Amino acid sequence: MTRHPYRWWMVFAIVTLALAALTAAGCGGDDDDDGGGGGGDSSDMLKKVGKGEGQVNLIAWAGYVEDGSTDPEVDWVSDFEKKTGCQVNVKIGNTSDEMVTLMRTGNYDGVSASGDATLRLIAGGDVDPVNTDLIPNYKDVFPALKDQPHNTVDGVNYGIPHGRGANLLMYNKDVVKPAPDSWGIVFGGPDSQKYKGKVTAYDNPIYIADAALYLRETQPDLGIENVYELDDKQFNAAVDLLKQQREVIGEYWSDYTKEQAAFTGGDSVVGTTWQVITNLVQADKKSPPVDAILPKEGATGWSDTWMISSEAKHPNCMYRWMDHIISPEANAAVAEWFGEAPANAKSCDLTAVPDHCKIFHADDEKFFDRVEYWTTPRAACGDDRGDTCKDYSEWVKAWTEIKG
Repeated sequence: MTRHPYRWWMVFAIVTLALAALTAAGCGGDDDDDGGGGGGDSSDMLKKVGKGEGQVNLIAWAGYVEDGSTDPEVDWVSDFEKKTGCQVNVKIGNTSDEMVTLMRTGNYDGVSASGDATLRLIAGGDVDPVNTDLIPNYKDVFPALKDQPHNTVDGVNYGIPHGRGANLLMYNKDVVKPAPDSWGIVFGGPDSQKYKGKVTAYDNPIYIADAALYLRETQPDLGIENVYELDDKQFNAAVDLLKQQREVIGEYWSDYTKEQAAFTGGDSVVGTTWQVITNLVQADKKSPPVDAILPKEGATGWSDTWMISSEAKHPNCMYRWMDHIISPEANAAVAEWFGEAPANAKSCDLTAVPDHCKIFHADDEKFFDRVEYWTTPRAACGDDRGDTCKDYSEWVKAWTEIKG
């Protein structure tokens, strides 16, 4: 029996409700850390993978570590456990902030961190550099995912790429006419007013970068280059734009099922989305017709990285896990189940849906050249402006003000 590649997202709708009662979403983490510097050097790397310690404790996004308990047909953990003797224990992280907080307890061996968490973990000394020579499958990772600013500091790798995706613009084709080609439709202009109360946006401080990306194209005098390195003038312009946008927002979303329901029910007609959400809405016969585009200004996006704790009690099992999760078979399975582009180029020949990699632009670097991967904002601007940029703590404060 062939599994449905996106069935997990439907199952997770139920799981999310249960988790909401147990876990406070958006844990504060350690927002005072601006994500600068590095947590170690090559001397902290494992030099040889030895005998497994019998278990590995992970923090992961839901859907990244499946052992058949969600769906008997979805399992890339059991074979790993049998082969390595490493029992996999996983704690689901609901937000990047929560993942950072959990990693700082020292109770976990590794984490599947997004770019808005990785530099915080590196700067805090919470993760060690990774010896990629000990990860045989690393050689098959798409080159564009390696040595990125969000997972590499001063030429030292701090993780193994897992997968990637873009934050797209979705719209209801029956309502939003003509079809949009720009983020301008959600940022408070004349077109936005037409859909007041039915515009949606991603609920996270990192969304400030989306406003900066739009301003980079529409207000070039601001001099924005890197949308995660914003000085006072640039940052204030982005915040002002988002406060203007707040007037047309119907609701913000961080749980994908919330946005899916809003578009299906007609409560939202235009806003930020992920490709998998578009697929789910399009697959629902009760939903209005929708489409999603990469606007002409480009987009933000994510590239997730498996990182090893600097306090890992089971480092040998963690290295084995990092190699396993980016193996062609496992990476193909998780990319389909989660709904993203795989990191391993060989995975594209193994997906159940033959055109999965085409749908998610896995090998389309022209597409991803227009995507600005989430990166932790730091005070250090990365250029001759010095330490005049707004760090993540400032983004968190501003986001609270924007939402009111």
